Amino acid sequence: MVQNGAVASTDTSSSTPFVTLSRDEWAALADSTPLPLTEDDVRRVRGVADPISLEEVDTVYRPLSRLLDLYSQATGGLHRATSEFLGERASRTPFVIGVAGSVAVGKSTTARVLRELMARWPDSPHVELVTTDGFLLPNAELEKRGIMARKGFPESYDRRALRRFVADVKSGLPEVTAPVYSHVTYDIVPDERVVVRRPDVLIVEGLNVLAPPVLREPGAPAFALSDYFDASIYVDARPSDVRRWYIDRFLTLRGTAFSRPDSYFHTYADLSDEEAVERAGHIWDTINAPNLVHNIAPTRSRATIILNKSADHSIESVRLRKL
Repeated sequence: MVQNGAVASTDTSSSTPFVTLSRDEWAALADSTPLPLTEDDVRRVRGVADPISLEEVDTVYRPLSRLLDLYSQATGGLHRATSEFLGERASRTPFVIGVAGSVAVGKSTTARVLRELMARWPDSPHVELVTTDGFLLPNAELEKRGIMARKGFPESYDRRALRRFVADVKSGLPEVTAPVYSHVTYDIVPDERVVVRRPDVLIVEGLNVLAPPVLREPGAPAFALSDYFDASIYVDARPSDVRRWYIDRFLTLRGTAFSRPDSYFHTYADLSDEEAVERAGHIWDTINAPNLVHNIAPTRSRATIILNKSADHSIESVRLRKL
C-alpha cells in the first residue's frame, strides 16, 4: 500500500485482517491541512498521567481524524444510495465511533482529542462524546448483587440501557439522554442526565464497548453494542506498561481528586508513597488485570483501528482493518 509517499508494512499472510503502519508511515499520511488544535486545547483534554503532546496530536490523531471523516462521508454516501434504492427520503444518521481499551491506557484522552479534531472538519461540526461509565449500575445495586469488586466488568453495566441509548441516537431521535457518573463519588449521580441531540458524530468510549453479544438462550436474537458502530478504535499497550501507568495515575490522584472530602477514595489520600504503590498494584492485579485479560483484550481484533502504544505512552504503530 502506497499513500502520499508512505509504504505500509503489509502482512503477506492471510491470517490477519489488518495492515500495520509504523508511526513514521502513519504520520506521512497527514495532508497539508493545518492542525486545528493548540497546546492549550491539548492540555485541556489530556488525561491524568497521560503525557500526550501537540506533536503526537499532529502526527497521529490529525490523520486519524481525517480517515474517520472520510469513513463518515463514505458511510453517508452508502446511506443515501440505499435510501434511493428503497425509495425512501435520505436523512443522515449519526456516524458512531467506539473507543475501547484498558483502564489507564489513555482511551479517554484518545476519545477527547478525536472529538476536538472531528468537530473542526466541515462534515461533522456537531460531535458528542459519551462514556459508558454512566451506564454502570449504581453502587447500591452492585452491592446487592455482590459484584462491587467487579466494577468495570461487563456484568457491572446496564448493557440493555446502553444499547438502547446508542440505538436511539443512531436512529436519529431528536433527543436522547444518558446517566451521569461521578469519578469523585464513584457512583451514578442521581437525577442528572447528559442530553444528546442529533449529533453528526457520536463517540462512545468505554472498557467493554467491543464486547460480543450475550447469548441468553439458544435461538434468541442477540445484539452487541458494536453492531451500532460505524468504526471502532482499540487503544493497546503491553500490560506491564499499563500497570505502571495505572500506579502513576493513582499516585497523582492521591494528591488531587482523592484529597477531596467527598471523594470515595478519600482514605487513600494519606497513604505514603510505598503504601500507595502497594495498594494501586493490588487493585490492578486483582481487578483491572483480570478484566483486561478476560474481557477487554479479547475484543481487540473486533476493532477497525488499533493504536499500539510504546512504554512512554506514545503511539508506535497503527493497525487498520483491511477493506
